[in-house]
Amino acid sequence: MLKKRIIPCLDIKDGQTVKGVNFVDIRSAGDPIELAKRYVQEGADELVFLDITATIEGRKTFAELVKKISKEINIPFTVGGGISSVEDARKLLEAGADKISVNSAAVKNPTLVEELSTEFGNQFLVVAMDAGLIDDEWKVFVKGGREATELDVLKWAKKVEDLGAGEILLTSMQHDGTKGGFAIELTNQLTDLLTIPVIASGGAGSKEHFSDVFQQTKATGALAASVFHFGEIPIPELKEYLRSKNLDIRL
Repeated sequence: MLKKRIIPCLDIKDGQTVKGVNFVDIRSAGDPIELAKRYVQEGADELVFLDITATIEGRKTFAELVKKISKEINIPFTVGGGISSVEDARKLLEAGADKISVNSAAVKNPTLVEELSTEFGNQFLVVAMDAGLIDDEWKVFVKGGREATELDVLKWAKKVEDLGAGEILLTSMQHDGTKGGFAIELTNQLTDLLTIPVIASGGAGSKEHFSDVFQQTKATGALAASVFHFGEIPIPELKEYLRSKNLDIRL
């Protein structure tokens, strides 16, 4: 069994870490390099860096910022935003990313998943999925959650697994930033369907929410942003709490 992972997420806009609620109402959360260093010291298992406006603005992820962050940390580091080709991914891996994450580009061109997996190996490839409810059905959203698609979340996840994705990062837009808990039912459905690891994202507001998602689903990672950025849940304290619940956590 994989140990459960605690993963802070750095949403980057204009070179700064930001955080929103339901993908809007964005506010500043600090310098990404300083935050990344802090999370290493606090015992985070991995970091995710998402350039949240790269796709919308039609530009590439900031490779220079990736390079600066990678020099300061020694834990796995996933980078996403604006990746639409093997060459884009190669630049970020060369800049120091350990894994790359694709979302909108994979929806637009599913063969990209296969190309990236073939080129770099599925262990380097995360497919991020922004899930939103439309008429009580979970659909995939693209362009930073601004645009709905007809894709069913579960069917799309199964397809990208078959194409070579090594991991799924599932974010519930309904739960994002609300601090009301993760999307347990959807995460459960997804982890029951797939054989690759799933990271749950969106809705963390308490230590109990992390134990709930780990105890009630097969998610191997739980990702959060504001509760970590603003010191509401210290990572060492969270990990001790999860260990007390008999969860297999790296300390």
